[in-house]
Amino acid sequence: MAVVSLYNTTGAKVGSLTLEASLFDVKMSPALIHEAVVAQQANSREAIAHTKTRGEVAGSSKRPWKQKGTGRARHGSTKSPIWIGGGISFGPRNDRNFSLKINKRAKRKALAMVLSEKVATDRFVTLEAFDLKEGKTKELAMILKNLPISKKKTLIILPPAQKDIAIAAKNMKGIETMPANTLNVVDLLKADVVLISKEAVEMVTQIYKRA
Repeated sequence: MAVVSLYNTTGAKVGSLTLEASLFDVKMSPALIHEAVVAQQANSREAIAHTKTRGEVAGSSKRPWKQKGTGRARHGSTKSPIWIGGGISFGPRNDRNFSLKINKRAKRKALAMVLSEKVATDRFVTLEAFDLKEGKTKELAMILKNLPISKKKTLIILPPAQKDIAIAAKNMKGIETMPANTLNVVDLLKADVVLISKEAVEMVTQIYKRA
C-alpha cells in the first residue's frame, strides 16, 4: 500500500492520501515497460516518405524512339525507373503500417509500473485541489513554486473538465498537462515529476486499476 503526502496550493502538508496498491505499488519490469514504449511509439508513427511508381509519374507511355534501326537501346517508356524522372522501384510508400500490438492488460500493467516508480522515488506530488481563481499563468507559477517539484520537468494530470489549468500552463517552460483519462507510458517517463490533484487521482484509480 502506497501513501503520499497531500499538499495545498501554499505548499503546506494538509494530510496524506492512500493510493490503490494495484496501480501505485507494482513491482517493476523494465522489459514490459520497454515493450509498451516501443508499441506506443510505433503506433504513433506516420509514413511520410512516398515515391511514385512508373504508373503514377507524369509522362507518355509512347516509345521515345522506334524499336530498331537507331543504334540505341530499345525503350518502351520514359516512365521507366531507369530514366531520370521515371518511376521509382521499391521506394518508400505512405501506405506502410508500422503499428505493433500489445496486450491490453500488459499495457495497463506497464502504466501502473511507471506510476509506482514515480511514487516510490518521491516524484508523485498530490494536491488537495487545483483551482485557479483568475486562471492566469502567473497564478499557476506561484502555486508550482510553493510545491516540492524543484523546477523539474513536470507533468500535471488533471480531470478532463479542468481546462483552465491546461491553458494557464501552455506557455510555461518544462510544464506539460494531460487529462487523467489519457495517460500513457511515454509521457509519464519523460516527466521528472508528476503533479496530480486528489480528484484526478480518484479518476485515474477508477479508470486504470486492475480488475
